[in-house]
Amino acid sequence: MGVELLDLSVPIVTGMPVYPGDPEVEAVPALTAAGSGVNVLRLHMGSQSGTHVDAPFHIDDALPRLDELPLSRFTGPVVAMDARGLPARTPIGPELLPDGLAPGVVLLIATGWAGYWGTGAYPAHPYLAPETAASIVAAGVRTVGIDALSVDRTPPPGSKDLSLAAHRVLCEAGAVIAENLTGLDRVVAAQRAGCAIDVSLFPIALAGADGAPVRAVARVDDRAVLV
Repeated sequence: MGVELLDLSVPIVTGMPVYPGDPEVEAVPALTAAGSGVNVLRLHMGSQSGTHVDAPFHIDDALPRLDELPLSRFTGPVVAMDARGLPARTPIGPELLPDGLAPGVVLLIATGWAGYWGTGAYPAHPYLAPETAASIVAAGVRTVGIDALSVDRTPPPGSKDLSLAAHRVLCEAGAVIAENLTGLDRVVAAQRAGCAIDVSLFPIALAGADGAPVRAVARVDDRAVLV
């Protein structure tokens, strides 16, 4: 195979899933080639729409904003965590953390919940227990991604039981969080095959922002097999 690029992003489309209370997404023609000579989309969306990253500022005004973080925080070698098979709304405990966590590593957490994207089951994802987030931070990891709506529990409809415990542990350590990833089953398989994997999670350059959409891309190289 050599080098393969895996798109880990969901497409931005009108009516796509959003976190409860976030702006709905609309992507509609503003100009058309037939009417104006060019095609241009009009976009209405929140900074946390689709596959995106959270800056620490997302949960605290005193923490770094998106444009205050080094670009190195959005890319690096991958260590995948296989948390698939857990029941809905289950905390992911530290016993599932993989070996190899270290400064500079990007931890990608596969819950399998990307398979529920666009369905009513998607918000019922497993989530990081705060002690798991603390172990991640203690290992020196400052970039964490998950194939779910949040690293924390998403409240059921009608509930006001909002917890940002994992966000707080990660963000207070200066970490960035990528959410709504997809295709992490392929990343887990590549890791098990011993391939070298790197990922890029570079956000749109929104000034002073809490986060921004990203085009998440993993680079898998089976010529650089890890031992």
